Amino acid sequence: MGLLSGVAAEGGVVGGLAKYLAQIIVMGVQVVGRAFARALQQEFAASRAAADARGRAGHQSAAASNLSGLSLQEAQQILNISKLSPEEIQKNYEHLFKVNDKSVGGSFYLQSKVVRAKERLEEELRIQAQEDREREQPPKT
Repeated sequence: MGLLSGVAAEGGVVGGLAKYLAQIIVMGVQVVGRAFARALQQEFAASRAAADARGRAGHQSAAASNLSGLSLQEAQQILNISKLSPEEIQKNYEHLFKVNDKSVGGSFYLQSKVVRAKERLEEELRIQAQEDREREQPPKT
């Protein structure tokens, strides 16, 4: 009997440890699950905020992005421009167009991207000028 009672006691300890380990695992999974759910909610909120910001940018700007194949942000990155300034656009365009000329070992593909970026930024300037004119005009009654 002594041998069996020792095994039974050991089984109780092992069973208790297994139960404790299972509880730890369940708690860990719950914590990770809550953190994942919170991160997902934050990502959805950020996505909604970005979509709202794009929506405020106007339908004309979105249409210009579709026509040129470049978003305003992509065009600004290509020409390394932070603010829409016609002078800065032209200066950076001329520089990038020259350095990407095939005759100096450049890439026609990159040169095309530079041209499209300039066109997209010029279109955005036209859209902004038109919106400014519309805001300045008194409403028709």
